[in-house]
Amino acid sequence: MSHAPTNFTVWTEIPVTDLDASIRFYNAVFDIDLTIDTTGPNPMAMFPTKDGKGVAGHLYPGTPANDGTGPTVHMMCPVSVEEGIERVKKAGGKSLSPVIDIPVGRFAYCLDPDGNSIGLFTYMG
Repeated sequence: MSHAPTNFTVWTEIPVTDLDASIRFYNAVFDIDLTIDTTGPNPMAMFPTKDGKGVAGHLYPGTPANDGTGPTVHMMCPVSVEEGIERVKKAGGKSLSPVIDIPVGRFAYCLDPDGNSIGLFTYMG
């Protein structure tokens, strides 16, 4: 029997070198308010979800992979992908691709200031 859960990805962890600076970057790009959680062994900045129960993740003090060599985390962009790219640049990140159209939506590859690969995604329709 093959394993096929409803949600295969259940959490993401993004390592950053400066937690406060990264919080500012992600808040600016995604128009969110990351919250600090100190209940574990290390402080984390938690990505919000609408009801607090959705799949999300966190930033944590760590060692990022070299620019663009780690996995890519695609995140829901609250504005057009084009505007999201401009937000990335203004907040200190880099744009790596033009907007890419796929049947379910649109996205672009970017790097955060630590070189973590992120995708800015919006659904079609």
